[in-house]
Amino acid sequence: MNVDPITTEVLSNRFDVIANEMEVALLRASYSPVVKEALDASSALFTPQGDVIAQASSIPIHLGCLLPAVRRIIECFPVAEMAEGDAYIMNDPYDGGTHLPDTTVVQPVHCDGAVVALCATMTHNQDLGGATPGSLPTDATEIFQEGLCIPPLKFLIGGAPNQTLHALLRKNVRLPDTLIGDLYGQIAAGTVGSRRFQEVVGEYGANVVGAAIHDMMNQTEAATRAVIAAIPDGEYVFSDYLDNDGVERDRLIRIRVRMKVSGSDIHFDFDGTDGQTRGPINCVPSSTASGVFCAVRMIAGPGIGNNSGCYRPISLTMPPASVVNPNYPAAVNARVVTTIRIADAIQGALAQALPDAIPAAHGGPLTGTFGAIDPKTSISVITNELGTGGVGARPGRDGIDALEFGPVNCMNIPVEAHELGGILRIVRSRLRCDSGGAGRFRGGLGTEKTFEAVRLDVRISLRGERFYSRPWGVRGGHAGEPARAFIETRDGERREVPSKLVFTLRAGDRLHIFTAGGGGYGDPLDRDPEAVAGDVLDRKVSAEAAREIYGVVLAPGGMSVDRPGTLALRDRMRGAGPAATANFSHGGTTLSAQGMETAAIALAAHAGAG
Repeated sequence: MNVDPITTEVLSNRFDVIANEMEVALLRASYSPVVKEALDASSALFTPQGDVIAQASSIPIHLGCLLPAVRRIIECFPVAEMAEGDAYIMNDPYDGGTHLPDTTVVQPVHCDGAVVALCATMTHNQDLGGATPGSLPTDATEIFQEGLCIPPLKFLIGGAPNQTLHALLRKNVRLPDTLIGDLYGQIAAGTVGSRRFQEVVGEYGANVVGAAIHDMMNQTEAATRAVIAAIPDGEYVFSDYLDNDGVERDRLIRIRVRMKVSGSDIHFDFDGTDGQTRGPINCVPSSTASGVFCAVRMIAGPGIGNNSGCYRPISLTMPPASVVNPNYPAAVNARVVTTIRIADAIQGALAQALPDAIPAAHGGPLTGTFGAIDPKTSISVITNELGTGGVGARPGRDGIDALEFGPVNCMNIPVEAHELGGILRIVRSRLRCDSGGAGRFRGGLGTEKTFEAVRLDVRISLRGERFYSRPWGVRGGHAGEPARAFIETRDGERREVPSKLVFTLRAGDRLHIFTAGGGGYGDPLDRDPEAVAGDVLDRKVSAEAAREIYGVVLAPGGMSVDRPGTLALRDRMRGAGPAATANFSHGGTTLSAQGMETAAIALAAHAGAG
């Protein structure tokens, strides 16, 4: 059936609106701060065959992640047998899921007795059991330590709760009311999506809607292929590194990608990536694919739809038993750090192909899960920190300060939400001066945040990155400052905290977290001196860094630029040559770039792009 282009465009926008309305319903109906505040959830519409029609503009790490989950549910519960009011649930990472806290719920959309679409949602649940509050133990060595694993099952049967499953869920988590409330938030989102899709089918008819979806996906594929075709053909290799796996803390983990562009097809081969790890940074194929899809979508631009058409030109090779394709039952709860580094590595490969278009590396988030049990009530209190890092500088623009950029794209959790649980006090929350990589365009700043445990001892799972590597700069830009953390005890002792650790913060102790800044773009000596002076006034750059790195001399009082002094100082600094910028350090020791086969080190150490 042929559908005119105007109708296809109208319906495409209708589907986007439905997916976004589902997302709004999901966020408003959910219970846990990680969903309603951090927005760690996604909504999408699918065809009965399991292809994405539209996905809400939410967190990119869920791009493509719902595909294998929905298709697995269809395999277990054929569409023809789905009844009105049914809802299906799963979270098994080795059977279509991502990690155990991410739970997928799928609901069929019926029109005239037939399933015409599927509504799918994914929510990061506050707790799914396991060894630590929040189900994110960074020292886990197998999935059994991470929480409750749910195979594809019926959550609702004809609109009624599956009481056996509900009872099982409630008995295996620390926050049963919150879990069930969040799951019904997903049901609310699916109900909204179902009603809206039924309205569209009632207005246009199932045949027109089906044909428009077919055309829409073809158009998205063509638009994506046009973007890929603009990349010069060739192979581009890039490696970046994770700090450690949370268990073996003295070993960097390499993510290596070979990007091959052939016309309008693009292939990503992860051969050479390190093997699966003992710790939980392993990334199952659905999450590996989401990092790839995110990187490609970022260069494709906002005008291309979030549907299955945009995935068709992309193919992957993921070596078995590797950190990007582990064997069961490897631990996977911290897979987000690997997904982010996958996207970073692809960004580095793209920087070689498109050196004038790709930004510097971003600082990335530093997350933590805080949990305690009130002895008076025996009730668990759990909250999450999604610390924001600096975005890498872009061609023509500074990086953005304090933003969860890239695959994650969640919001930070407000101070008030943290303190509402009564186990934490936020002593300080501010931008981190001098953390953005210097450049003609400065990298975005990371943050400094201090948590104090009040009343109770708090169990913490800290999950960070860029402690031992730095977000690389491009085109002469410097690397951003690495992340760090330390504990200041109530007794006055100070202890450094590695990037991944499970530990207890005693009442009165303070945890200080510093997130990484983004990399810089271009030579710092080419930055507008007035912009540097403005950064100093805004406390984004210190007066010392303005002089020693940017070559900017401030007039007495620091309110304006001494232009003759600046010109003279910059001439001297240019004559001395570029300053060396170390990229990787571990335990205070700089690691040599020689033999590590990584453009990441070269980009930061020599401030060049590819």
